[in-house]
Amino acid sequence: MQSVKSSWKFNETIPNIISSQKRGMVRLRAREQLTFELTGGAMNSHIVVVEDDVDQLANYSYALSKKGFTVSGYESADEIQHALSGQPSLVLLDIHLGRDPDAGFGICQWLLDRYPGLPVIFLTSRTDEIDQIFGLRLGAWDYLTKPISTALLVEKVAAVLKRANRARNGMDTVLTDGPLIVDPDRAQVSFHGQQVSLTVTELAILEALMRAEGAVLTYDQLAERTRQTVVTNNTLSTHIKHIRRKLKVIDQAFDALVNVYGTGYRWESPPG
Repeated sequence: MQSVKSSWKFNETIPNIISSQKRGMVRLRAREQLTFELTGGAMNSHIVVVEDDVDQLANYSYALSKKGFTVSGYESADEIQHALSGQPSLVLLDIHLGRDPDAGFGICQWLLDRYPGLPVIFLTSRTDEIDQIFGLRLGAWDYLTKPISTALLVEKVAAVLKRANRARNGMDTVLTDGPLIVDPDRAQVSFHGQQVSLTVTELAILEALMRAEGAVLTYDQLAERTRQTVVTNNTLSTHIKHIRRKLKVIDQAFDALVNVYGTGYRWESPPG
């Protein structure tokens, strides 16, 4: 099989669609693109993809380019080490490249030695927990396993870029209130030094209430934060009860989740 060029360059624009039947879809896609850019998106972002499967490399590159990213693709450690010039915004990195089953780990170390803090996401078919732990300990920001839809992959890239931008701008992504520490980016919660296992929805609700800093969040606002299609008031109250119960197991005095009758909930920081 003939090798692809060592560097792909995609930077396509959405074609103009003049058909009246498609104008509604164009407006919808425009809103999606604006939301994407505001939440971490593609503005001036250069993504490097290291993948030895030519078809997968092309698919990932095309999907990212459609969201406005500039994408460079490489098939091997030699290619990226000889061709990469300047720090990219993010690197998507396979582990098994060619005949080397661990090539990606070496590339990750090489990249982080050159560009400390560079966001690296492993994208691999290796699902063993030991590989995931090793990759994250090397300094990767995320570890994704194949197969993965290109839609989800693009959103994962945007989420990591958002984290990187916030960290670069000095914005605090970790929330603390006394003995409670919430790290939404890593989906980790600790209370009095003990890890607390929350579901994705519970974590989203807790984060929203803590960020509101005492302001009341209505049921509708909390439902929006969960990103679920249909969420009733009773469902939200059940999630709140589960959060409260898990924290009370560690400290019976916990009472920071306050119900505002008929309206929603607010976060009340403990005194002192």
